[in-house]
Amino acid sequence: MTPKFQADADLKGAIARAIRRRIPEIDFRTATEADLEGVPDDQVLARAASEDRILVTHDRKTMPIHFAEFIQNQTSPGVLILSKKVSIAVAIDEIVLIWAASSADEYTNLIQRIPL
Repeated sequence: MTPKFQADADLKGAIARAIRRRIPEIDFRTATEADLEGVPDDQVLARAASEDRILVTHDRKTMPIHFAEFIQNQTSPGVLILSKKVSIAVAIDEIVLIWAASSADEYTNLIQRIPL
């Protein structure tokens, strides 16, 4: 199955929009579309998991902690943590590569930092 993605509220909106412009068939839902503004990390993880979406975030401080707690009792499609220092172009290339060259189950209960 092809990976689907969910942007966290702290992800730069330009990244999701640019990915969808570049690859219209990619399933990458924005935080606004999912109404995630102000939602606690554990609930963001639960919402992403309920729709089999890999969460994409810039939050490298609290999200790994919540992710570790989440996977103790539940299954997560995974989390991608994008460095805020990475350019939008590199972020897009990395996510598109993940989408095109892997299956969704490769990220189950994994947290991956980008750039790879």
